[in-house]
Amino acid sequence: MKIAVVLGTRPEIIKMAPVIDEIERRNLDFTLIHTGQHYDHEMSDQFFIDLELPSPDHNIGAGSGSHGAMTAEMLRGIEDVLIREEPDIVMVQGDTNAVLAGALAAVKLHIPVGHVEAGLRSFDRTMPEEINRMVADVCSKLYYVPTEKSAINLLMEGADPETIFVTGNTVVDACLRNIEIASKKSDILSEFKGDEKIVALTLHRAENVDNPERLRSIVEAIVELDEFRIVFPVHPRTGKNLEKSGLYTALLEAEHVTLKKPMGYLDFLLLLSNSFMVLTDSGGLQEEAITFNVPCLTLRYNTERPETVEAGGNILVGADRNRITTTARRLLEDPDFREGMMGAENPYGDGRASERILDETLQLHREGRLTMKPPLEVMEAPSRRLIHVDEDITVAELAERNNAIIKMVFAGGEPVFPSDTLNLRHKDVLIEYR
Repeated sequence: MKIAVVLGTRPEIIKMAPVIDEIERRNLDFTLIHTGQHYDHEMSDQFFIDLELPSPDHNIGAGSGSHGAMTAEMLRGIEDVLIREEPDIVMVQGDTNAVLAGALAAVKLHIPVGHVEAGLRSFDRTMPEEINRMVADVCSKLYYVPTEKSAINLLMEGADPETIFVTGNTVVDACLRNIEIASKKSDILSEFKGDEKIVALTLHRAENVDNPERLRSIVEAIVELDEFRIVFPVHPRTGKNLEKSGLYTALLEAEHVTLKKPMGYLDFLLLLSNSFMVLTDSGGLQEEAITFNVPCLTLRYNTERPETVEAGGNILVGADRNRITTTARRLLEDPDFREGMMGAENPYGDGRASERILDETLQLHREGRLTMKPPLEVMEAPSRRLIHVDEDITVAELAERNNAIIKMVFAGGEPVFPSDTLNLRHKDVLIEYR
C-alpha cells in the first residue's frame, strides 16, 4: 500500500506530523507532497527539520497569490505528481487551498481521498475555509472525523456512515508530540520571567483585520487589559492594517503589550502551554488551548470547533470590546470560573487519533474496499425509510438483517452517530436498503 500525503501550510504539517510518524512506524510506502503555499523553500525545509520530519519528496512551489491562481497551480502540480507516483490513497488535512487542490486532483484521477479532520462546519460560506472543507468532503472516500458532531454534519450532507471514522483529532497527538520537542529547543519563556499572567494573542482572519471597526474594538480591548502581559506575534497582513488604521502606535505604546514578529511554531506552542489564557481568531488554537487546559477567548462570532465551547474551555467573545474585557477580567477575578474552563474535558480524544486513522485505512485496504471503480450493473435509486425500533438490536445487527445501511439515528429527536455497537432500542432510524 502506498500513501500520498499532501501538505500546504504550517497547521497541516503540524497536524499530519503524528500521522507521518505512524506511517513510518508501520514501514508503509509513502510520498510527501508539499505545495509550497505561503513558504519559500528555505523556510519550508527548516520547519520540517524543526518538527523532526522527513523532507518532502515533491515541492509544487505554488507560493502566494489569489485563491484561484494558487489553487490552479497546486492542482496542476499535484496531478502531475499523482500520475507519476500512483498512490493507493491521498491523505489531506483540514481546510486550506492545498486540501482543496489535493482532494480534487486525486478524485479526478479516481484515487481515493482520506480527509483528516473532516466534517467541520462553521456554517458561514463567506469563509474560504468553509468552502474548501466542504468541497474536500465531497471529493473524499474516507472521513477521519474528530468528534461525533463532525460525523453528524457529514451524515446530514449525505455521506455514507460506513466511510466515517470517529478517530479523535490529531491536534492532541501533535501537541503531545511537539511540546516535548519545544521544551528541548525553545527558550521563549526566558523572555517573560516574572510575568505570571501571560496572554497569547493571535489575530489574522479577514473578518477582523480587514474590518476597521472590528479591528479598532479588539485593539481597544487589548490596550485596556493592562493587568496582563499580552504577547502578540503580529501577522504581516494584520500589521499593515494596524498601521493603515493608525492603531499600531497604540499597541506599541502600551507597556503591557509585547509586539513580536511572527513566532516559530515551537516557541509559540511553549508560550501557549504556559499562558494564563489565549485570545485568538484561529481555529487550530481553540483546539490546542483546550488540549493544554488554557482558557480560550475566541475573537469570532462563530466557530467550526463548537465542541470546545460546549465543553466549557472556549468562549466566543467576537470583536466586542466590553465582552472581551469583561470575560478576561472574570478569569482573573473568579478562580472557580477559570478553574472550570481549565478543567474542561478535551473533546478531541486521547492522543491516539493517528493510530486509528492508519488502523481503519489498512483494514479497508485489506478488504479491497479502498478503490474507486465505476458500477458494473444498472443502478437504481436507493429506497429509504424512517422506522422506529423497539427491540434490543445494534446498528450492525439491523444493517445485516435488512441488507441495508443505517444512515441516521435519532434518540429523543436528537441525531446520534450510528456506530456499529449502538443499541437502537426506542430510537428512530433512517434506513437505506441496498
